[in-house]
Amino acid sequence: MLNYKSNWSKNNIYFLLIVISMLALITACGGDSNESNTSNQNQTMKTDPSGLSDWELENGFGPVKKKLNLGPIDKTMAAEGEKIFESKCATCHKLDERYTGPAQRNVLQRVTPEFFMNTVLNPDENLEKHPHSKEMLAQYMTKMTNQNVNLKDARALLEYFRVLDEELKNQNKSN
Repeated sequence: MLNYKSNWSKNNIYFLLIVISMLALITACGGDSNESNTSNQNQTMKTDPSGLSDWELENGFGPVKKKLNLGPIDKTMAAEGEKIFESKCATCHKLDERYTGPAQRNVLQRVTPEFFMNTVLNPDENLEKHPHSKEMLAQYMTKMTNQNVNLKDARALLEYFRVLDEELKNQNKSN
């Protein structure tokens, strides 16, 4: 009878050790999947006090969702962009002076190419959500009008401003 009790105690001890080990293993390795997803998301979508992600803060809101791969300046596209600027933008913007809107020659020194395109393509949402656009509205007291520019035309405008930016940089080097 004594032998039976000692085998039973050993079996219980082994069983308890196995259960405790399994619980420790599950707790250590499993974790809460929502918690790990949230921490991964926070790493890729850091936000500033305004609640915008780093991408939104730097590049605004619109169809341009990744960094543009800008190669050498396309002079033909830039010439088309100049025509678009004259027909859709020059009513409110001048190149070298404040008008209804800010001067535009050095716009690419103030914002990223992606922000420029997103603002041209989606001025309403940027005015509503982006601190820079809100600041421009407060300074100029006029909303940027949606000119219904398509992606191709916005890219041509960007190319035109890349030419102007390059000219400005060359001018500054020679002074």
